[in-house]
Amino acid sequence: MERRTFLNRIGSILAVLGVAETEWLSLGNRYYQALAQPSPRKLALLIGINQYPQIPTLSGCLTDVELQRELLIHRFGFQGSDILTLTEEQASREFIEAAFLDHLGKQAKPDDVVVFHFSGYGSRVKLETSPDTMQNALVPVNVGEYAQNDKIVNYILEETLLLLLRSLPTDRVTAILDTSYYAPSTVLGLKVRALQESVAKLAAEELDFLKQLKTQKLSSTPIVLAATSEPNQSAREGLFSGFSAGLFTYALTQYLWEFTPPTKIQVALSCMENSLYKLGSKQQPGNLENLSPNLSPQRREALNSPPSLVGKGAGGLGFPDDLKNQLLPDNIIGAEGVVSAIEEDGKTIHLWLAGLPPQVLLYYGVNSRLTLETTEQLVLRSRTGLTAKAQISKIEGANPLQVGQLVQEAVRVLPRNINLTIAWDTGLERIERVDATSAFAGFSHVSTVVAGEKPADYVFAKLQEIPSRYGLFSLGGELIPNTTGEVGEAVKLTVQRLAPKLSTLFAAKLWRLTENQGSSRLPLKATLEIISGISPQVVMQRETIRTFKPETSIKKSLHTRLIASLPTPIVPIGSRMQYRVENQSDRPVYLILLGLNNNHTGVAFYSWETPQEPNTADTKPLLKQVVIAPGETLTLPQTNSASEWLISGPACFCEQQLIFSTAPFSETLAALSTVKYSTAEQRPIGLLLNPLDVAQALLQDLHNASALKAEMNGTAADSYILDVNNWASISFSFQVA
Repeated sequence: MERRTFLNRIGSILAVLGVAETEWLSLGNRYYQALAQPSPRKLALLIGINQYPQIPTLSGCLTDVELQRELLIHRFGFQGSDILTLTEEQASREFIEAAFLDHLGKQAKPDDVVVFHFSGYGSRVKLETSPDTMQNALVPVNVGEYAQNDKIVNYILEETLLLLLRSLPTDRVTAILDTSYYAPSTVLGLKVRALQESVAKLAAEELDFLKQLKTQKLSSTPIVLAATSEPNQSAREGLFSGFSAGLFTYALTQYLWEFTPPTKIQVALSCMENSLYKLGSKQQPGNLENLSPNLSPQRREALNSPPSLVGKGAGGLGFPDDLKNQLLPDNIIGAEGVVSAIEEDGKTIHLWLAGLPPQVLLYYGVNSRLTLETTEQLVLRSRTGLTAKAQISKIEGANPLQVGQLVQEAVRVLPRNINLTIAWDTGLERIERVDATSAFAGFSHVSTVVAGEKPADYVFAKLQEIPSRYGLFSLGGELIPNTTGEVGEAVKLTVQRLAPKLSTLFAAKLWRLTENQGSSRLPLKATLEIISGISPQVVMQRETIRTFKPETSIKKSLHTRLIASLPTPIVPIGSRMQYRVENQSDRPVYLILLGLNNNHTGVAFYSWETPQEPNTADTKPLLKQVVIAPGETLTLPQTNSASEWLISGPACFCEQQLIFSTAPFSETLAALSTVKYSTAEQRPIGLLLNPLDVAQALLQDLHNASALKAEMNGTAADSYILDVNNWASISFSFQVA
């Protein structure tokens, strides 16, 4: 065991169990208050295991521990001496349980904050006491031993962990489990943190320990956040720019770095779902309380009941609907990173950049700028993984820098030579790999790598059920619709069929790089609503939180009805929809909407101008800028029957990006206008027929809106320069059913 510095605040947000929204409001409120308020002590036990004996190694568990440690220390004020980490060979069953009792059990007092984190394999095992039931378990480093030809596994039962957490004398307990229990028969794409279930015996010491725990007084009601909430889902870890990490841990810590928590917990849950989806996985985080074997039938029924509208719902549990307490105190600000070290010259600064959106980090370019609370600017000079080196700008009378100062994004520099990266699966034969590499090389802006060796966007592989067919898959192993070749078709022909889809996927990658809800300095708020009766139903809300004061972000939300809010909200087919966008800045802002539907087909919002001579033949329809005046609110589309946005079938998953700029989208509208539209296609939200041209024009427009180009002569001409004062990009995802 070693006690190392680690920092906590992990918390609030995450997860979505199939639990009612009001339950999450209650859980999130308690958790935020626990971490934010002064307390006698904050304790953490962090466990990560990559290297298991005689089992395929994992890659991201030690990074998870580091992500949590840096978050807890620099973002939420944990003391290094109060954080214990167990990694690799230290993380045996005996050491983990002893460390829990010694570091947490003996030290924690009422009102202390306690965080427990585990990253590693999970599995399922049968117990002799209940041979017909499989039990979830965490897999420590000393997985199993052999005694008299009978395999004995040293697993830690999920039930054991829950009882340990409940035995602590404080209610401010949160556990994070980046693991899963059901291993798929085949794994495509990202690594899975689950072992096949075992019929072996559980170590007698573990059963005795569990028996002892059941005799203890259980006073705590912990929050246990798990990487998955459905049995068939897998906790996955991704390969990023120079490091691997658990998707759940990375998405959680990144969100907590960047955002001051929003008014409603479901907003944060939706952001988490968005992030995991963009990282290539549809896993849904969950509250492990729902899986506990010790729940009463009434409690289990309440947790499994369908989500209800905010109010005294949630199975009659009567949770409060006042959302104000969900906000953290103002002194906790959002950030993209922290100053981790300062070289002797006082000018070269080392940064930890875990708060940048993961899809942006890989392309975060030299000369990007970040600011300190004291207004000094840092200019990025190099980056490796999550760490970077920067130099302080020459500012007269600048304050001396200190380790631990938070840094916020000011200018994002992105290269223009970005590619869509396709990984070919290692299950392909050598000749298939050669053909695939050759075929993809025929596309501009497409590059290929070996799956698992470098970061990628999608995977090209054989279909498991029909090995003579090829297709394009997400990193989470899901087949992208309409990307499969015919049975027995040559690799090159299948790849050639992908041309339109590759263009759309590449375009989506480009507009996702604009996401900056956390760092934008344009005060904007966007609400996705179902038009229903007198009051609209709010599906989800997004706002550039760093620019809003707590009181302004709650004024209107308490007067709207909230639709069921799991991380991916469900919108019924036939719904009439609209966005309500508030511009609370002192400047007019321009708006464009781009997105993907369930078939990964591009869509866009079109604002059509009425022709002056509607009866004239061959009159070309005109597109116009969408602009929102300072202090004004705009509904998108306008609420009239001619331009209504009606959700039609079939069921689909929709991802949409609302992008704002202080300058008109001249290039973007010009690109949109190059395509011929029939009268029938003149709908408010319709197909994006030239997505790549539009995405590239969009980045150019945001670049043109920057007022810093003249000041950044050192930035290469082949880069986009985006100023957080001049743009905002907010993402929405929802399920149509």
